[in-house]
Amino acid sequence: MSLFTDSTETDDGRDQRRGGRAGWLLLGVTVFGLVALALLPSPYVIERPGPVFDTLGSVPVDGEDVPLITIPTEPTYDTEGSLSLLTVTVAGNPDRLPSWFEVGAAWLDPQQSVVPADTVFPAGVSTEDRREQSRVEMENSQQEAVAAALRTLGEPYESTLIVVETTEGGRAEGVLEADDRIISVNGEELRDVTALRAAIAANGTSEPAVIGIEREGRSETVEIVPEFSEGENRVPVVGILVAGEYEFPFEVEIELENVGGPSAGMMFALGIIDKLTPGSLAGGAEVAGTGTIAADGSVGPIGGIVQKMYGAQDAGATVFLSPRGNCDEVVGAIPDGLDVIAVATLDEAVLALQSLADGDDPASLPRCG
Repeated sequence: MSLFTDSTETDDGRDQRRGGRAGWLLLGVTVFGLVALALLPSPYVIERPGPVFDTLGSVPVDGEDVPLITIPTEPTYDTEGSLSLLTVTVAGNPDRLPSWFEVGAAWLDPQQSVVPADTVFPAGVSTEDRREQSRVEMENSQQEAVAAALRTLGEPYESTLIVVETTEGGRAEGVLEADDRIISVNGEELRDVTALRAAIAANGTSEPAVIGIEREGRSETVEIVPEFSEGENRVPVVGILVAGEYEFPFEVEIELENVGGPSAGMMFALGIIDKLTPGSLAGGAEVAGTGTIAADGSVGPIGGIVQKMYGAQDAGATVFLSPRGNCDEVVGAIPDGLDVIAVATLDEAVLALQSLADGDDPASLPRCG
């Protein structure tokens, strides 16, 4: 019988225990590192479906529900169903960017979109400037929606384009001034903000835009060479915020707080038309949609179309009106149970809704693709 323990067996046991502890330590360090990395800020923000507002319904203002659209001096008619506008919520900002863990979860969710932060918050554009631009765009979209609706209904109106302010460091700084009235661009007389943007962008950034203005009662002409805007959708701009000043035959009031941008324009116009005409424009269908609107009735593309389709689905809409310019993003991304109708003008949108009221199958109406 041996009185001593085999030293080789003891060393093996100790080595195994040391190796096990080292392995667990390495695994712990790796997991800790991955968790720490996942919690670090990413260079992205996340777009998600935002609140949905029925243009035929009410919204809370100062704790009281009021109609989203009111036409106080004109006869209006009861309607059915809904004509809802859609919004997109952005999670994250330059001061608080989403973590890599949040970004990874959003990548796996078809309702969410991950986009570079600098496309939503361009460098050199302050939060205050961004909010002001968004506010002016919303005001312009409401005014152009009224103009487009009245055009469809055959009601005349007058309009003027007013410079609100010039962008600091932009090409128009020191050339145009607040309260200048813009009359024409390259000899073409203009009546709405959408037409102004198109006219400035028409010749790109190689030639000056010849802008006819009225300043303190005097007519002048200035030349400004456009430059490309910052952000995701780069277009030629001269660096001005412009508001459309309209003289309508009657007042249309639109109440919608804490929502900016131009993408609700088409739905505002449809809501106005529905309220001013007998019966239900869509025959009581639950309809949602999006798209910019110009005074001439043209419907333009918007951002966040996929998130807005999911927002429509979540709100119970069965029909979605999409700008034809967004069709490339729509195809292959339509949520189950949602019929998407493509439109390029307000008149096309009205005809589509009237077809629904007549009992036509949404699938038989114009589609993307």
